[in-house]
Amino acid sequence: MNQPKIKRDPEGTRRRILLAAAEEFAGGGLFGARVDQIARRAETNERMLYYYFGSKEQLFTAVLEHAFGLLTDAERALDLADLAPVEAMTRLAHFVWDYYRDHPEFLRLINNENLHEARYMQKSTRIREMISPIVTTVSSILARGEAADLFRPNVDPLRLYVTISGMGYYIVSNRFTLAATLGRDFSSSAERAEIVQLNTEMLLAYVMRK
Repeated sequence: MNQPKIKRDPEGTRRRILLAAAEEFAGGGLFGARVDQIARRAETNERMLYYYFGSKEQLFTAVLEHAFGLLTDAERALDLADLAPVEAMTRLAHFVWDYYRDHPEFLRLINNENLHEARYMQKSTRIREMISPIVTTVSSILARGEAADLFRPNVDPLRLYVTISGMGYYIVSNRFTLAATLGRDFSSSAERAEIVQLNTEMLLAYVMRK
């Protein structure tokens, strides 16, 4: 009796490993994540993990690339060109802050990589290329705002993007310690709305002409 042929799905296997590894690394970091648990989550074996990614460290780099790729895809889906400069800047900032709120696992991966002093991100040329589109978008909004005599001149788009990122990053990555030390849950919907309003006013106060 002929045995049914097993359909091979290399891309599916690779993707399952990548997604399983993302969960493990977000939870335990590079050193806390276990290869056997990643393989179990991905419904494969450790041999296939090493076949597709070479090593645990290379898999971690691939996970970082995948995480930044998802962020870049979401950023590219933004349609801000037809919005007035103030609304476009506000929409972009809110997108960044909402993305961090909705993807805390992304911030955990970044926090872990900071512990390694970006050792694995530095091995990736793709991640640096992924950051360029959003900075270009910020630059375009600033230029339109300046041309309309709304925004102050000479605002550095990269510094502004880093500042916008930091404004949303901190209350998500530190939400537990903030609650423990200050007694306030900044992840609650009411507190978040107040913080978003505060951050928006500070952002616009900086970029707008006096």
